Amino acid sequence: MTRIRAMDRADIEAVSTIRVRGWQAAYAGLIPRTHLDAMTVEDDAQRRREWFSRPGRTSQDLVASGDGGPVGWICLGPCREELPDRAAAGEVYALYVTPDLIGTGIGRSLLDEAHARMRDGGFTDSVLWVLDGNERARRFYERAGYRPDGATRDDDYDGAALTELRYRRRL
Repeated sequence: MTRIRAMDRADIEAVSTIRVRGWQAAYAGLIPRTHLDAMTVEDDAQRRREWFSRPGRTSQDLVASGDGGPVGWICLGPCREELPDRAAAGEVYALYVTPDLIGTGIGRSLLDEAHARMRDGGFTDSVLWVLDGNERARRFYERAGYRPDGATRDDDYDGAALTELRYRRRL
């Protein structure tokens, strides 16, 4: 049985493990192997500790916690850019589940809780960004009611330009 709760400092190592292993599993074949191989839990945890202790941050970090600790993580907050229709939008910045637990409902539980918190925060819409070639994630978000809204951006990973698509849904 997993429960969704606010992340605390004691969860940082577990969340960094989930994030790094999640990247390495989800983006294999999409992001250059050199980039994925260079990722370490220790580096990610250091960045996460700095981020977590930043005063005035507006994001929320939630974990799905099982008997052995966190097995999933989501980070959400206000949309980082103004949308063309000026909707009050929240944004899912990141969502990762322990790779061997993908497909068990943990990601959906985290996303549902993020949506509830966004609605409680006065947001009417939610946006997120997905790598164009990440078909599994695209299907997951589409089942949750998200649709591409036409916005794209390119990111560089070790010399490879990869396109991200913005997805959006009404809350």
